[in-house]
Amino acid sequence: MLMSTTVCPLLAKCLTAAAAALQLACSSPEVKLAGAPAIVKAVGKAQHGVASIYTDHRTASGERYSRHAFAAAHKSFPLGSKVRVTHLGNHRTVVVRINDRGPYIRGRIIDLTPAAAKELGFGYKQGIAKVKVERL
Repeated sequence: MLMSTTVCPLLAKCLTAAAAALQLACSSPEVKLAGAPAIVKAVGKAQHGVASIYTDHRTASGERYSRHAFAAAHKSFPLGSKVRVTHLGNHRTVVVRINDRGPYIRGRIIDLTPAAAKELGFGYKQGIAKVKVERL
């Protein structure tokens, strides 16, 4: 059965509006779910704060913790995302993958594995460092 000529233009308008809404939603830098906090931040937007070293425990992603991996814990970046961490004291950088949630201490923005912290030039003796974090 063929559609009448009055229905086709209406269908075309609806499809065009739906496509525009989908494009707008996909281009938004933040994704918000109803009743849930935004967990996806704008790519490339830098955060400044304190990094610390975290130790052996079960990760939120379910993978086994490795002190030798270049991994980190962040409160809101999606698990599996990559971030560049820059030590503001010596300007050394490292790229790590987010595989856990945290840190849970006020003022800290990221927890790094010992290998990542060593690459940045701080260790257990210093414990913390001022850093810039950028999602790649």
